[in-house]
Amino acid sequence: MSTFKVPTKDEVTEGNKAIFEKLEAGLGFVPNLYASFAHNETALSDYMALQNRKSTLKAKEREVINLVVSQVNECQYCLSAHTVLGRMNGFSDEQILEIRTGQASFDKKLDALAKFVKDATVNRSKPGRESVENLFSAGYSSANLVDIIMVIGDKIISNFIHGATQVPVDFPLAPELAEVSI
Repeated sequence: MSTFKVPTKDEVTEGNKAIFEKLEAGLGFVPNLYASFAHNETALSDYMALQNRKSTLKAKEREVINLVVSQVNECQYCLSAHTVLGRMNGFSDEQILEIRTGQASFDKKLDALAKFVKDATVNRSKPGRESVENLFSAGYSSANLVDIIMVIGDKIISNFIHGATQVPVDFPLAPELAEVSI
């Protein structure tokens, strides 16, 4: 149980209230993790700017990154949220579980991405040369590599916020992997 209080719209700055209203309009609610950023006057807007920045990556590719990083970091909140988003982006439940292991056998390019992301995350920013070469061989560019690292960083931030705060998960809980191979 979290001892970290999730702020309500009435408890945050005017700037954060406006973001809460946009989130409510778009999602129907303010996710607890996003609300947690609002303890700081600018963190939520900074984080939203990072998440919404222009990218060379497709939504499905971003979800692969989000799922792999969240699994490596064992973030139940982000795994739950990105399981929902993964489905919304066309992945099946079976594909989502496979992606979480750092593989995507159903798509060669996404497989190279998942393996690179797992390698980079597990090895704390130092993927093996083979992972990098396989990423480029699969069709990713240098610009894509920078965007992949940006999304890894984005997800590490949210994983760490949840890890420290343990705010309640307000998405349907992601299933546990039968065998975690991290």
